[in-house]
Amino acid sequence: MNRLKSQDPYRVYIYTCFLSQLFFTFIFTVNLLYHVKIVMLEPLQLVLVGTVLELSVFLFEIPTGVVSDVKSRKLSIIIGYFLIGIGFLVEGLFPYFVTVLLAQIIWGIGYTFTSGSRQAWIADEIGEERASSAFIKGAKAGNLGQVIAIPLSILTGYFMINLPIIIGGVCMIGLAAYLVFFMKEENFKPLDKVGKISIWVNMKGNMGKIIFYSKASFIMRMLFLIALFVGFYSEGFDRLWMSHFLVVSNLSALTDEELVVVMGGIQFVVVLVSFTALHFMNRSSIYQNLRPIYVALFIGSVCIIIGLIGFALSTYVIALLVFYVMIQVTRQVMYPLEDIWLNKIIPDSSTRATFFSVKGQVDAIGQIGGGPVIGIIASNFAIKTAIIVSALLVAPVLFLYKTILNKSRG
Repeated sequence: MNRLKSQDPYRVYIYTCFLSQLFFTFIFTVNLLYHVKIVMLEPLQLVLVGTVLELSVFLFEIPTGVVSDVKSRKLSIIIGYFLIGIGFLVEGLFPYFVTVLLAQIIWGIGYTFTSGSRQAWIADEIGEERASSAFIKGAKAGNLGQVIAIPLSILTGYFMINLPIIIGGVCMIGLAAYLVFFMKEENFKPLDKVGKISIWVNMKGNMGKIIFYSKASFIMRMLFLIALFVGFYSEGFDRLWMSHFLVVSNLSALTDEELVVVMGGIQFVVVLVSFTALHFMNRSSIYQNLRPIYVALFIGSVCIIIGLIGFALSTYVIALLVFYVMIQVTRQVMYPLEDIWLNKIIPDSSTRATFFSVKGQVDAIGQIGGGPVIGIIASNFAIKTAIIVSALLVAPVLFLYKTILNKSRG
């Protein structure tokens, strides 16, 4: 026990990335299939589920980020994983549209407690430079968790589609318990030392700082604007891709058990390719300087737009698979680069968690705004049309990255 308690934060961070992604993937391998086949949600309902989740993130991202900055990163992360676990238990045990919506609210709030706090905690404990390496290795560990989780989810979901969701919820609660004992917090300096200033006053002060820094920093404004456009496209695609895939490929005739195996297999391919890509990125020096990060994110955005259009227009299973894998792998590679980018330009470490939370909130605004629009288009026209519109919504980020690259050259 004492030996585990004394583990350095770097190791605990990697373990947490591994375990959280293991449990999330165990759940999400069957989650969308559960919504489509068991709860029997329509395209608009599928998108509304995501919109409710993102609305919860939008409303709670900043307050929970401030709790992390004012009270404790550790406390915030533990509360987060506990709520995430409760949310998935509700979702897996009660297969109704209303309870699925309730579950999104619960686990969405839980997510906001972990969002930004985990990155801020590790940066506080080991320093900004070493944290950049931790972000890459954490993403790689998360991919390893996915590799392990998908076969387990397929095996479990083959007998009952919602069983991985229930087990995953229990495991998330277990992760919260693990962190209670093994996560240490020694370098955290709370904003409210005196204890007389309320969280809401601190939140107002933090937001004032973020507005000030965003006005002063061109790069910060560009980062938040890019997060907005990414939010516009992502919700519709994430909720509708499976319905489109099943219709175009004629796989909807398969049994639920066979669909679990097929969809799990697709996710497994995505994880293996992502793991390989992150492995090579970790061995490179790309994350040490901002300009190579901008170039990589620009190329990644091009790949996502091409992938969305190709996925929407494809009529063959192989083409659908290629474009889907292309989109998902690109996103997996871009996530840690975005974290490193933001971490490098945050001017005040005391508000680090709040800056990450603001980015999450901006992304949520995009998903809240774009998701229902994509859902309505899918319901009134076709899912294919909705995915093409998603590609158009994310296209402006190419101009924004080009502007950043031109600015950084000067």
